[in-house]
Amino acid sequence: MTPEGYARLAAELKRLKTEERPAVIKAIATAREHGDLSENAEYHAARERQSFIEGRVMELEDKLSRAEVIDVKNLSGSKIMFGAEVRLVDEETEEELTYRIVGPEEADIQSGLLSVSSPLAKALIGREAGDHVEVSTPRGMRYFEILEVRYG
Repeated sequence: MTPEGYARLAAELKRLKTEERPAVIKAIATAREHGDLSENAEYHAARERQSFIEGRVMELEDKLSRAEVIDVKNLSGSKIMFGAEVRLVDEETEEELTYRIVGPEEADIQSGLLSVSSPLAKALIGREAGDHVEVSTPRGMRYFEILEVRYG
């Protein structure tokens, strides 16, 4: 993953451990004070939230411990690989698109962050500006021309 993606996940982990976890523990303690736990909706909601937080903490700790951080500022070249920013044109609609190829955990297509494991990224890897690619999508085949490849 990129350093930015790693930092975002690390910040989420820190927030969960220092803010969310203590808040839910306090909520459980407060709900327990209200008596009968079997019919206490606040208690059950807090326990459910605690379960979610603990699961997410374990997931983030695992991802961060296994992450291979690649600083894209140190990459260069004309071929598309992880970390590349790629400018494309959809050959049917003439719409220009720009994506950065990132790890699956940091992908956000609305922000232009394309998962390296997505069908489009798989079709782009190893290609260069001027190449044409075809991608099988749920909406059928799509055709793109690569206009530019940048790093950094």
